[in-house]
Amino acid sequence: MTRVVFVNPLDVSAIATGFGLKTPPLHLMYLAGSVEQAGFSPLIVDANLLNAPPDRAAETIAGLHPDLVGITATTATISIAFQYIRKIRERVPDCYIFIGGPHVTFLPRETLAECRELDAVVIGEGEETVVDLVGSFSATDPQWPGTVRGVAYRQRDGARERIIVTPARPLIRDLDGIPFPARHLVPFAEYRLFDRDAAIGFMITSRGCTFACKYCSSSHMMGGRFRARSPENVLDEMEELAARYRVHTIEFLDDNFLLDRSRALEIAREIRERGLDVSFVASSRVNGVSRDLLTDLKRAGLSTIYYGVESGSPRTLELMNKRITLSQAEDAVRIAKDCGIGVITSFILGYPGETAEDMDLTIRFATRLDADYAQFTILTPYPGTPIFNELKERGLLTTTDWDRYTVLNPVVRYEPFGLTSKQVFRTLVKAYLRFYLRPGRLFRHPADIRTAVLTVYNSFIRPAFRHADPQGWFRPLPMAKSTEQQS
Repeated sequence: MTRVVFVNPLDVSAIATGFGLKTPPLHLMYLAGSVEQAGFSPLIVDANLLNAPPDRAAETIAGLHPDLVGITATTATISIAFQYIRKIRERVPDCYIFIGGPHVTFLPRETLAECRELDAVVIGEGEETVVDLVGSFSATDPQWPGTVRGVAYRQRDGARERIIVTPARPLIRDLDGIPFPARHLVPFAEYRLFDRDAAIGFMITSRGCTFACKYCSSSHMMGGRFRARSPENVLDEMEELAARYRVHTIEFLDDNFLLDRSRALEIAREIRERGLDVSFVASSRVNGVSRDLLTDLKRAGLSTIYYGVESGSPRTLELMNKRITLSQAEDAVRIAKDCGIGVITSFILGYPGETAEDMDLTIRFATRLDADYAQFTILTPYPGTPIFNELKERGLLTTTDWDRYTVLNPVVRYEPFGLTSKQVFRTLVKAYLRFYLRPGRLFRHPADIRTAVLTVYNSFIRPAFRHADPQGWFRPLPMAKSTEQQS
């Protein structure tokens, strides 16, 4: 029987290492679950959990004798993913190696050209495509995988080779038909969050977004439409997390959990009717909530809501095509607080075209909203986003060294917009210090003193001793949930 091994590479980003994040590889568990349902016996090697560098992970994988190896990567981890692929190729020269994720979906030809040890790229949603790859695998057919839709692959003919992109695969219509993530294939109890045991279950209950914010690739990745699992299917997975994995805190990783309000209310109703004792975290646009909706969700266990506010400048919001107003953000935060729900807000600084005054407006607005936590990042134009294409065409990207696409480093040439990269970065530092060091906030949240000290340390002290940072950009730790602006 065909043997497939999925690999989660080590995450060496400042966010992951700074906060001790070791979370289960949800997307790989989804792929493994689909492959398992198709009658195969997949394995998952989580090199990130094991702290296994490429050579050690490759040694482990070689001992599993795989026919196919699938690896996942984001923009920020694509470089280290290539290191794993090269080491795996050395140790298992005859295996077929493929990669998936948002970064490679938008740059399939470039990915294959950059990493010659790689055989194929899975484009877009992976569940059906990977099952097709595994089920039709042939080590001897020179035309394989030409019949598999949704891949780019390297076809070799002696010394000659070419890259072929097969027709796109349609989006999966029935999300209820996708098996639950194969959590049993990883040591689930060993994962950690903030250097503590992570008794948090991550779930995805819907896919896609009908909006078109210029800094986000989700609507392009998922076809610009919203697809959702039924409330019954969602609750079945929640019950499995509670009963089998003893998880009672769940974070929904949907782009916008509350996009379909009636569905969100049905999920809340199902939670109460089944008597499920859980708390959960969800995200929403600020113009997607109401007092009645949040009251119902609070009764069902909603503990925290994540709002992508992004700017305190109406002009910048227009540049982003965000399609919200500041008053909607104020109302959304106030309603959540009135309902006893924790609030996290996110903001982007350095959006091309905004001014220093616009960024200051964002800082002042963030402090006025007074959410429990605020996350500030620097605009990072990921492949697949409209702003990436625009900046690339205008020659305004300073680098395509993907290791620098961390949401903490400026990678835009700001001079044509009347700013400098250092100015944008210093504004990021100022935003964190202004938000977290307010006397009133420190009185209410004394633990944030430690957070503020870490920010100063990572922003000013550590870089003075880090010669590996030639541009002089500092690395503050974000204070809230990390996003890549491309989920």
